[in-house]
Amino acid sequence: MRHLISGAAVLALAASAGFAQTPAASDAAKVHERILTLDTHLDSPANLDQPDWNITERHDVLHDTTQVDLPRMIEGGLDGGFWVIYTGQGPNDATGYARALAHALKRLHQIHDFAAANPQSFALATTAADAARIAASGKRVVYISMENGYPLGTDIANLEAFYQLGLRMAGPVHNGSNQLADSTNGEAVHGGLSDLGKAWVKEANRLGIIIDASHAADSSFDQMLALSKAPIILSHSGPKALHDHPRNLDDARLKALAAKGGVIQVNSLFLSPDLPRPGVEAMRARMADVDTLPAEQRAALMAEWARVNVAEPRSASDFDRYMEAVFYCIDLLGVDHVGIGADWDGGGGVIGLNQISEIPKITQALLARGLTEQQVEKIWSGNVLRVMAEVERVAAGK
Repeated sequence: MRHLISGAAVLALAASAGFAQTPAASDAAKVHERILTLDTHLDSPANLDQPDWNITERHDVLHDTTQVDLPRMIEGGLDGGFWVIYTGQGPNDATGYARALAHALKRLHQIHDFAAANPQSFALATTAADAARIAASGKRVVYISMENGYPLGTDIANLEAFYQLGLRMAGPVHNGSNQLADSTNGEAVHGGLSDLGKAWVKEANRLGIIIDASHAADSSFDQMLALSKAPIILSHSGPKALHDHPRNLDDARLKALAAKGGVIQVNSLFLSPDLPRPGVEAMRARMADVDTLPAEQRAALMAEWARVNVAEPRSASDFDRYMEAVFYCIDLLGVDHVGIGADWDGGGGVIGLNQISEIPKITQALLARGLTEQQVEKIWSGNVLRVMAEVERVAAGK
């Protein structure tokens, strides 16, 4: 929804995304311009911790590894999405919960701060209806999500506090089981959800928070799906049929998700086996204290880190492989239950699709597959907003 972009800018958008200058490419770029585009998992708020990093300035994945900022969102035609409060899993004790809560509140305020500091470019959104209005005004949409419920500790009332501050999507776990649920790569502590986790599901329904089952163990996913009165979402997950990885889901669970109105937002990770990365591993110790270095040294080290990451990609997955995962989910579930959640700035990106400026390729590929403009918009935003509207309806008791 960038209605003020000129025809010349549309062609420039197609060129910047790597499209050949053909009528088909131009048509795809025009469709991408018209539709509302949201990604459901933007880990970019973590970059706000980097000294002198500004979301309104242009960066490059080849220089500092970051994938999203305002200039690249404009170039790639991303209207916005769900900006993540990510908290790494630590000890499940009072000290761990306190530290996690402090971190999550800091990140929450950083998201509010960058939106407030740039009111001409960003606007906070809290309802499904907000997205189209904000995008039509030429601003980028800022929904807030939480990856890992660890910061909530053992007081479920903390979820309402975050809701009051704008939280509208939340997942109970990340890497490691916690007080709420078992994780895909953690121990089976609860056999799925804990009693507190079951209360968390009910509270999310009551408040109007979308439940995100990405990173949840299969048992946790099954119980969230069964307990929730509203559809749930996978904000950044993939199909196990393409690559048997714990973070991906089998066909039966994906069909169960769709049967209850849910959506899988397709991740760009875990699409093929990981590759050895000796250069990346060798640099990790040097990167531990990168933020303490003087600006010039830090920039040089970040550039070296970026070069090594490009030279040694996590996997051999490329753009075609990513679209294969998207198409697989569409064929399995139908266009009403698939979206885009590539895990930008959280480890996502594949060869040929490695920063947000390149996403018009996705629209072109969807159109080339035979999808209509209306179906493409469902995948880019309509499906997640439908889920959000239903979550709101359930919370309102209607």
